[in-house]
Amino acid sequence: VILVLYWVYFYCVFIPRRFSLSSPQEPTLVCSKAFSAFLHKHCPVVAERFSPTPWCWGGRLQTLVCALLKSRPPLIRTADGGQISLDWVDNEASATYPESCTRPTVLILPGLTGNSQQSYVLHAISQATRRGYRCVVFNNRGVGGEELLTPVTYCAANTSDLGRVVQHVKGLYPYAPVLGAGVSLGGMLLLNYLARKGTESGMVAGLTISVPWNAHKSSDSMEEPLNWLLFNKYLTRGLCRAVIRHRKVLEKVADIDYVLKAQTIREFDERFTAVQFGYRTCTDYYHDASPDKKLPSTTVPILCLNAADDPFSPQNAFPLTIVQDLPNVALLLTAHGGHIAFLQGLFPRGESYMERLFGQFVQAVFEHPAQINKACCIKE
Repeated sequence: VILVLYWVYFYCVFIPRRFSLSSPQEPTLVCSKAFSAFLHKHCPVVAERFSPTPWCWGGRLQTLVCALLKSRPPLIRTADGGQISLDWVDNEASATYPESCTRPTVLILPGLTGNSQQSYVLHAISQATRRGYRCVVFNNRGVGGEELLTPVTYCAANTSDLGRVVQHVKGLYPYAPVLGAGVSLGGMLLLNYLARKGTESGMVAGLTISVPWNAHKSSDSMEEPLNWLLFNKYLTRGLCRAVIRHRKVLEKVADIDYVLKAQTIREFDERFTAVQFGYRTCTDYYHDASPDKKLPSTTVPILCLNAADDPFSPQNAFPLTIVQDLPNVALLLTAHGGHIAFLQGLFPRGESYMERLFGQFVQAVFEHPAQINKACCIKE
């Protein structure tokens, strides 16, 4: 691991065409004037100059170091007979919202192979609970420790399980507002859900971190040699391990031996995901999973954080033109930060830029609902 980190550090710092490190840059905020004014007032971190950890320069190294060093502060049934694992932090000690029935809820959607134990999820929970809110983590089928009861897993385009989860949470606490927060693939799922449901989403706002906007371009980036070695290969193995764990039920619908030979996420999706969810080709699945062009169908305030050097979500896929014409979507772009990293400080084990943004935005949404809806031209 040390040798790999040193190699990546050398690759990211000494090989690039620019040999001098640029000064800290203020993030670029792409959104309407009204939404921008709201965010600058209630979420001031959007204007904060982001200065990456000095020895952790470059998106690849940010991403790796975050995964290695960062500190770590009931099942429901589905219509097809499956089950979903939800992890709750109800925050009954909340002084701000002592009544459980009205306590705001943050619904967190982890990444591709992630669950409630990921460090970024635990940090998000810490940010929300210290402000008095409830947290619910939506573990995709088969990754939360539960067994698969049906031969169905999950994908970025299928929002039926998320709809069932929102229905369940709202059924328990109908008077508690819900904010959806999606990370990486979880962000794709959230945006697809918000676009399909429109005003019937059951959520008051959305937040995404490091979302891959275009699945085709994301796959192309992840298949570059170094990205494949550092990230793609590891994630593909994680997907295959999940298939092995649930092999007995999944072999009813897939050629498992063929699936397990996949060397990239795209190959896995071609052999398993696209087939399982009825797509003719993986290209069709990726087109349906990409949330970029669906943003105009969303109807709640949404803040999206991305880094220009994210190896999972290339800069050429950012939907800048689309966002510029939408009153309810803000795209916050940093020059550096990698994928779900945004590390700062000499010893980046604590709170990062993305976590402070998470906490401030969640609080802004729950504490100033009328103001944010007015800024985003949303009718009460």
